[in-house]
Amino acid sequence: MGNGEWGAESEVKLLVSHSPFPTPHSPIIMPITKTEVEKIAGLANLELTAEEKELFSNQLAAIVEYVDQLNELDTSAVKPWGHHSAGEVETSYATREDNIEPSLGQQKALDQAPDHDEGHFLAPRVIGG
Repeated sequence: MGNGEWGAESEVKLLVSHSPFPTPHSPIIMPITKTEVEKIAGLANLELTAEEKELFSNQLAAIVEYVDQLNELDTSAVKPWGHHSAGEVETSYATREDNIEPSLGQQKALDQAPDHDEGHFLAPRVIGG
């Protein structure tokens, strides 16, 4: 995982402090490197400080370690959760009757809009502006 590649074959080894969210100075062998945090931040268009990169590396390592602990639990006696058919759950909103109700109407909706023209909402350009 240290080379920036993610995969099921990756081996994770951790030495975690007692804090679930370690500080940048906590003693952790990080399976998630600062380079990988930078890659994730880039994908999310986030700018991180050096301290944030260190902190998030440690926090992500703690999360991975916690998930590893959960994987050790014996869940063989737990029934898997499944979807219920509409007939089984009478209180579900999905089983309500369809009621036709009048809509707001174009003119009333446009009257509430901050800017409109010729029956359409006008909004500032967001992409390619």
